[in-house]
Amino acid sequence: MKVTALVTAYHPDDRLAAVVESALVTCSEVIVSDNTPSTSASAAEKLDDPRVTVLRNGSNLGLAAALNSAVGELPADTDVVLFLDQDSVLPPDLVPSLAAHFADASVGVVAPTPWDATHGESYEKAARSGPALADRDGVMTSGMLVRRSCLTAVGRFREDFFVDWVDFDFCLRTREHGFRVVQDTTVLLPHSLGDRREHKVGPLRVHVLHYPAWRHYWVARNSTVLAREHRAKNWRWSLSAALFLARWTVNTAVFERQRRTHVPALLAGFRDGWTGRARQEYVPAGAQYSAAR
Repeated sequence: MKVTALVTAYHPDDRLAAVVESALVTCSEVIVSDNTPSTSASAAEKLDDPRVTVLRNGSNLGLAAALNSAVGELPADTDVVLFLDQDSVLPPDLVPSLAAHFADASVGVVAPTPWDATHGESYEKAARSGPALADRDGVMTSGMLVRRSCLTAVGRFREDFFVDWVDFDFCLRTREHGFRVVQDTTVLLPHSLGDRREHKVGPLRVHVLHYPAWRHYWVARNSTVLAREHRAKNWRWSLSAALFLARWTVNTAVFERQRRTHVPALLAGFRDGWTGRARQEYVPAGAQYSAAR
């Protein structure tokens, strides 16, 4: 089984080299899709290995476009694709442990459990209990292994999403094509979601991601799009997405110091998610996104 790793990057630091080195332990080749603007230097330029291909996309095209750029360069003999972020250093047993699940021909996507090393816990409550191998509606991109035939059937990553929920859209479409999306809760991948802080409310601990306003917009917009599109065929997932967004909004309103800009960004995302539009004001500076108005 030939596994090719695809790494997405944007202004990566020197950890990128460690990510690539960890992937080469169990992957035949690594393709780095770098969204760093061509006017800036990138740590990807320092990678020097014949098994590594670096794609300089020239500007920030968004996560989905970076993924599609790398997928377009996959070697023809690739059987399985491993997707990684620029800070995801692989444990040496991750790929073989996950790839073993492809012995079941119904499995199209298999993922590890993202682990918050700072707080010593899984990001996902569902992964803290239950079976060692669980079917999921969606999993995180980084650490995700995809069967090549599944990738071909499902098609390109959704570029109008720009960044957030790209992975869940792909996984939901994977399930619609008849493949299983599974998560191995015994395989952990240390991963950073960004500025995640713990807030205490009496005896309770609340973990909140403190994103810039533009990220809140895309979280709200894209999750609303998916909830709207899947409400008839997968209403349970759409309901769970709505509950997630409600909690996200409350946490932002209560714990975010910049709530005056962040809550309006969320509300704009909700509105645009129902209409399908995207606003240029929430595209980060210097990025290229043609669907915004």
